[in-house]
Amino acid sequence: MQIFIMRHGEAALDAASDALRPLTERGKSESIKMAEWMTKQGHTIDYVLVSPYLRAQQTLDAVKTDLALPSKIETDDGLIPGGNPSHVAHYLRALGDTGYKNILVISHLPLVGYVVAELCPTVCAPMFSTSTIACVDFDLSKGAGELLWQVSPSTLK
Repeated sequence: MQIFIMRHGEAALDAASDALRPLTERGKSESIKMAEWMTKQGHTIDYVLVSPYLRAQQTLDAVKTDLALPSKIETDDGLIPGGNPSHVAHYLRALGDTGYKNILVISHLPLVGYVVAELCPTVCAPMFSTSTIACVDFDLSKGAGELLWQVSPSTLK
């Protein structure tokens, strides 16, 4: 199973609450750039988990413009910045057990890095700049994954 873990795009600093911070234009364009790259690499997605926060939802909307996504998109209240990485990893394993092979997760710091570390026991939690995507190849039979790559908009030409 491949799990693509994405941090939301760049967000505005001012909003009524953290949950309501919208993406900036740069955040939208960088998220689209990452979706274009994923498509060019031939990656397919059969399940999406996304944070309920506005900037993550807007990142999903931006990604949809260039990456084919399934109709099954789940907003998960556990994908907030202070979410529990162990719970997220357990849920991802359960999704894999039900047959999903390519899952996209759109969330926040610090959770995205901690989820990678939870799935890949030999990896320290990596940092994620905005719109960065990490790919974890997760072996359900072993219960552990390997971090295959991590790509940010700045590393793409």
